[in-house]
Amino acid sequence: MGNVTLQTIADHVGVSRMTVSNAFSRPDQLSAELRDRVLAAATELGYVGPDPRARALKRGNTGAVGVLLTKSLAYAFTDDVAMRFFGAIAEEVTSQGLALTLLSADETGTHVPARDVGMDGALVYSCDPTSPALGWLLKRQLPLVYVDQAEQTDIPSVNVDDYRGAQAAARHLLDLGHRKVGLLYSAPEPEIAIDQAPDPSLLPHAVRQRYLGWKNELDKAGATARTAAVPMGGREQHYEAARQLLSLGERPTAVLCFSDVMAAEAVRAAHDLQLQIPEDLSVVGFDDSPVAMQLRPTLTTVKQDFAEKGRLAAKLMTDALATKAASAPARHYLLPTELIVRESTAPPRAATR
Repeated sequence: MGNVTLQTIADHVGVSRMTVSNAFSRPDQLSAELRDRVLAAATELGYVGPDPRARALKRGNTGAVGVLLTKSLAYAFTDDVAMRFFGAIAEEVTSQGLALTLLSADETGTHVPARDVGMDGALVYSCDPTSPALGWLLKRQLPLVYVDQAEQTDIPSVNVDDYRGAQAAARHLLDLGHRKVGLLYSAPEPEIAIDQAPDPSLLPHAVRQRYLGWKNELDKAGATARTAAVPMGGREQHYEAARQLLSLGERPTAVLCFSDVMAAEAVRAAHDLQLQIPEDLSVVGFDDSPVAMQLRPTLTTVKQDFAEKGRLAAKLMTDALATKAASAPARHYLLPTELIVRESTAPPRAATR
């Protein structure tokens, strides 16, 4: 039949249009028997429910929360850390009747997700602070929550204590006797850069904190740091950067990696160069993602709590949407990290001998 409306169902059942509306949006206003009759009629007539756009206009909200990513959206489904983080967010927001919308920072023609997609607020996750997409969200004056971003006084945020976690990782290698250490990290570079000291102010927040934590701890001990900056990309670039770093004259006896995924590629590159882990090379990751226990030998790494990070970020957002109190002081969380020592680190061969 033609376009089925609330009035069509009301006429079919012999009740008012308001009664039909209540069956969908305010079921407590009807008896169970009457609601069942209305819903059965709606099914029979092929009614799919109230138009979400009309409901959003009436309520003044969309019922959706955005998550802005600088990286491609595929990253959200292929990275173990991101998946666990998003899973925790989804569990929290769906319990509040909200949907989660992933937003790319990329603009395609006239389509600008951060400007055009309907949402009530947005989580900004590990994004370039100069991204035009973030600028659009700020212009829209939506409630925002920063995650793995430099703290802003007036925007709630959740961060991991990357700096102290990186310090602990570097100190672990120093305590084992390593004095030639490689640093493998992501950077906004077009190509792999070896032994080119970065400007920390240009690095993404989490990368900057981990880099500074490593470097400051190594510098205090008089250790030599060899660096490999990896363009934002896939695992093959991680592998190639690690291979170049480990092929240097006076190569590092240990390497500190921005993530466990990078560490896994460093291990692969070491094996291809006939280096034994940890006898010839100690490797330390960051995150304590599932890959850390899958590697052989198992990976020494710095643990962060992805689930708690996601839960807190979602809670800050749902609180902001519930109170709409723009004048309320922004809350900031800094989650602790923990060094997890496993099989991939040991004293260098010279120290052992």
